[in-house]
Amino acid sequence: MSAYGHQMEREFSSQSLLSREDTESGSRYVLESGFYMKSFAATIFIAGLLIVGVLLVTLLVTLAVMLQSCESRSKGVVEIEKASDSYHYCKAFASHGELNSLEEPEIPPVCWNLAIHYLKGGEYERDLNFMISMIESFFDTISPSDNHLDVVLMDIDDILTSNHTYSYQSMHQQQFNQYGSNKPSGSIEDAANLKHWRILELYVKLKSRGWSLILLSRKPERQRNVTAEQLKAVGFNGWSSLIMRSDSEMEMETWEYFCRRRTAMKEEGTQIVSVISSQLDALTGSSLGKRVFKLPKPLHYKSQTPTP
Repeated sequence: MSAYGHQMEREFSSQSLLSREDTESGSRYVLESGFYMKSFAATIFIAGLLIVGVLLVTLLVTLAVMLQSCESRSKGVVEIEKASDSYHYCKAFASHGELNSLEEPEIPPVCWNLAIHYLKGGEYERDLNFMISMIESFFDTISPSDNHLDVVLMDIDDILTSNHTYSYQSMHQQQFNQYGSNKPSGSIEDAANLKHWRILELYVKLKSRGWSLILLSRKPERQRNVTAEQLKAVGFNGWSSLIMRSDSEMEMETWEYFCRRRTAMKEEGTQIVSVISSQLDALTGSSLGKRVFKLPKPLHYKSQTPTP
C-alpha cells in the first residue's frame, strides 16, 4: 500500500475513534468555543441563572417597597409638623385672645377644630388631671395656720358654667358634630362634667383639711341667692364666703374687680394662700398669695355678659 493510502487509513481510524467516543459518551455537549459539559452540570448552571434572576427581582421589589415606605413616612412627618404648627399657633392665640378679651367671631376656624380635637382626644382630661394633681401636691406640703386667717380663693364660674362668660357649650356645635356625632364620650358636655367633678373633689379635699374656702364670681350681687342654691345643688357646701360684684363693680374690668377684692381681704388681715381658676382675669394683679393655679381650657374668648 502506498504512503498515501496509509495516511488515509490513519485519518479514517482517528475519525472512527472520535465517532465512537462521541457515541459512547452521548451526554456531552460540544460548544463552539471548544469546551463541553455534562447534562447535570448544565442543569446546575441554568438553575443558578434562574436563582440569580429571582434574587434580582426580589431586590427590585424590596427597594420599591422601601422607597414607598420612606415617601409615606416623609409625608406623615410633614403632616405632623403642620399639625404641630397649628397647635402652637392656636396655643399662642388662646393666650392672646384672653389677654385682649377677643370676641368669639375673632377665633380662627383652625383653632376651633383643634379645640374640638383637644377635648375629644383626651388631652384636656390629661391636662386637667395633671393640674389638679399639682394643686394637691402643693397643699400636701402646707397646713392651715391656727389663727384660721389662711384662705383659698376658688373661681365658681369654673363650676357653674351655664351662665359662664367663657362657655364650652357656646362653641360651634355644628363643627363639633362633624368630627364625631353626639356620642357620650369625648363631648363638650363631658369635658364640662369632668371639670365639675374634679374641682368638686378638690374642693371637698381642701375643706376636709381645714382650709377656709372663699368663692369668687363675676356675677352681680343680686344673683346671690340663686347662685348659692346652684352651688349647693351641685355639691358645693360650707364655703367661708361668696364674693359677687356690686352694681358699681359691674362697670369695671373683671381683673380689676378681683384685684380690688383681694387687696381688701389682705388689708383686713386675711392671708391668701392660693387662687385657683381657669381664667386669667382672676389670676392677674396683686395679692395673689403664695401660689396661683390656672386650670386648662381649650379656648379663651369673651362672649356677651350674662343678663341678670
